[in-house]
Amino acid sequence: MEYFKASEDHAEQIYNLVQNTITAVYPRYYPEAVVDFFCSLHNRTNISRDIEDGCVRVLWSDGRMVGTGSCKGSHITRGFVAPEFQGQGYGRRIMENLEREIAREYPSICLDASLPAAHFYESRGYKTVRHGKTEVENNAILVYEVMEKQMTKNL
Repeated sequence: MEYFKASEDHAEQIYNLVQNTITAVYPRYYPEAVVDFFCSLHNRTNISRDIEDGCVRVLWSDGRMVGTGSCKGSHITRGFVAPEFQGQGYGRRIMENLEREIAREYPSICLDASLPAAHFYESRGYKTVRHGKTEVENNAILVYEVMEKQMTKNL
């Protein structure tokens, strides 16, 4: 397994992984307008900008990109594992690496958890500090958890 900072050469693969994961998983939790909102939020331009800013990490296994995660300061963003690789520990591996990196500089980590991911983050010690709600197109409501985890320096 390889975990490293993404380069622009990875942008298209990251975009495809994120979009495929959203369209495969999120319709079980959210209405179509919210799924469309997530897809537009995680567009190719935003991914490329985050890569350029040095925020994006990727996890590879057996020559395939299996997941990605990003961090901006103490905030974890865009954590996704391809549907065919979920439940195999790849998300845990991505989170361990992101948390270790962030804990070097910050006492806590925050993230916005989608409904499909909230339980996973709870299992990693994250606590809900606020319930978020955003209205998107067609009066659909995006509901999510704002979560936080206290860190120790010895990760």
